[in-house]
Amino acid sequence: MLAHLINGISLGSIYAIIALGYTMVYGIAKMLNFAHGDVIMVGGYVSFCALTYLNLPVPVAVLFAMVVCTVLGITIERLAYKPLRAATSLAVLITAIGMSYFLQNAALIIWKANPKAYPNIFKNVEAFEVGGAMISPVAVVSIAANLIIMIVLTLFTTRTKMGKAMRAVSEDKGAATLMGINVNFTISMTFAIGSGLAAIAGVLLCTAYPTLMPTTGSMPGIKAFTAAVFGGIGSIPGAMIGGILLGVIEILARAYISSELADAIVFGVLIVVLIFRPTGLLGKQIHEKV
Repeated sequence: MLAHLINGISLGSIYAIIALGYTMVYGIAKMLNFAHGDVIMVGGYVSFCALTYLNLPVPVAVLFAMVVCTVLGITIERLAYKPLRAATSLAVLITAIGMSYFLQNAALIIWKANPKAYPNIFKNVEAFEVGGAMISPVAVVSIAANLIIMIVLTLFTTRTKMGKAMRAVSEDKGAATLMGINVNFTISMTFAIGSGLAAIAGVLLCTAYPTLMPTTGSMPGIKAFTAAVFGGIGSIPGAMIGGILLGVIEILARAYISSELADAIVFGVLIVVLIFRPTGLLGKQIHEKV
């Protein structure tokens, strides 16, 4: 039981890191970036190439993947989403889905369809025992990375000038513009941060499940979006809680109920939660003046 619980928290931590990209972009730009899951895939491939072909040290490979994904995130925002600032939600949604398929097919052309075996970056570190349960190094790193990222992001959004600008844009873009905040730059920074974190999540995901292909980020991206909605989309603590709960539910469902029904159970729990809490666990209901 303890091993399943820790594995669930580890998987949930990866979901939480991915969910941050969704929750930050939606909270600030009020758009759903469904291409975010494919940025994870790109981060996995870039780190794979850095580790396998360039023989770079693991920290350098991860940093390289973060830089590439950050630039990719800014490029996606500038080319695909910025022209649609005043467009309808449906137009943005269709564009996001189109960008997702574009990234998948670009990866298919560059890296081909054959699955690649992701290298074990913790091969020199052995698993250890806690309470009779064997804990893998990737589980410990995933949980630690999630906690550190959440703390740093919380401090960033509450203590820094850019973080306060993001919160202002989230509240009211028009008022933020009148106060001298560069809304376009702030939204681009949001995409940059979310995409950089997606690279970290991609490395952790591919280390935990070492098979890499162009569709690697699709299902984790959907589940991370589910986690963001579960916890309350737009809330950073909500992304953490939603991700961890989702990971624990998935692992326990696979272990004690059915591996085939695990995904259905996860989404079923989300539906039940949203029936009673439409804004998610930590989401706030917003009343608009008319």
